[in-house]
Amino acid sequence: MNSTHRFCIAPMIDWTDRHCRYFHRQLSQKARLYTEMIVADAILRGDRDYLLSFDAAEHPVAIQLGGSDPVKLAEAASIAESYGYDEINLNVGCPSDRVQSGTFGACLMRDPDLVADCIAAMRKEVSVPVTVKCRLGVDDQDPNLSLFSFVEKVAETGCDTFIVHARKAWLQGLSPKENRTIPPLDYEIVARLKEKHPGLTIVLNGGITDLAQSREHLARFDGVMLGRAAYETPYLLAEVDSQLFGAATDQPSRRAVVEAMIDYSASHLANGGKLNAVTRHMIGLFHGQPGAKAWRQFLTIEGCKSGADENVLRDALNKLPQAAFEEAA
Repeated sequence: MNSTHRFCIAPMIDWTDRHCRYFHRQLSQKARLYTEMIVADAILRGDRDYLLSFDAAEHPVAIQLGGSDPVKLAEAASIAESYGYDEINLNVGCPSDRVQSGTFGACLMRDPDLVADCIAAMRKEVSVPVTVKCRLGVDDQDPNLSLFSFVEKVAETGCDTFIVHARKAWLQGLSPKENRTIPPLDYEIVARLKEKHPGLTIVLNGGITDLAQSREHLARFDGVMLGRAAYETPYLLAEVDSQLFGAATDQPSRRAVVEAMIDYSASHLANGGKLNAVTRHMIGLFHGQPGAKAWRQFLTIEGCKSGADENVLRDALNKLPQAAFEEAA
């Protein structure tokens, strides 16, 4: 199976910014990276370089757009393509109140015709793939009807890749955080979707916490997408290339990753940035290792201080015991 979406890191608001993605790329060369959701209006009216610029090392990298106006989305997609993104992904899964008030995100599950219009408009303007990330349905919808009818309608536009968070979204009564855990997972309905539409690329998202689970799911799906697990325990990404892609490359060490991020941080600081913008994404790198708590505390406290520079990372590295760099047998 050679799906371009075999292993993906989910778009996560406030987390998967350019610094996070660069960090994740040091751990895996094969994982497909996604931006945070960026609203189309922000691209059309805001600081495009700030919103869209990224390091070439991040490829393959996709941008996730939020919106429901086909004209605006098409223009935003065209602009994003000009910045070099490898994929345009439409968010049809976010359940937050802010997203609902803008009539996009998960509430679009109720309007597959509008989503199809949005996808068709974007596909007309760009040459890169346009994909969809969705839920099983929303509120009282029956996923056996809502998911299948939604995918079938959107697929008529030529869209052939669907990332499915295998939970419904409850737009009333549950917070976005609760929507990530309370609605029950239903992998089987997503598997039936794949069985019915073998020509579509179906990527499974939701509740996947490690690479062992990922391997199991890849027996039935074209790809998997991890979110919080990839962010909170990022060193699991170091085994993605060998375990899931069969790459004959050495697993990057935690030390080598930090050293690469020292150089990256120095460049970021030279351009007027702040160290914490980078180090906040690295807190979990030593999760489960001796010295992990000290690493987290040092970066959290020292990385936020005025004038903090890349030496904070060097000092944090030097304070760790040798056992922190050793994997259990």
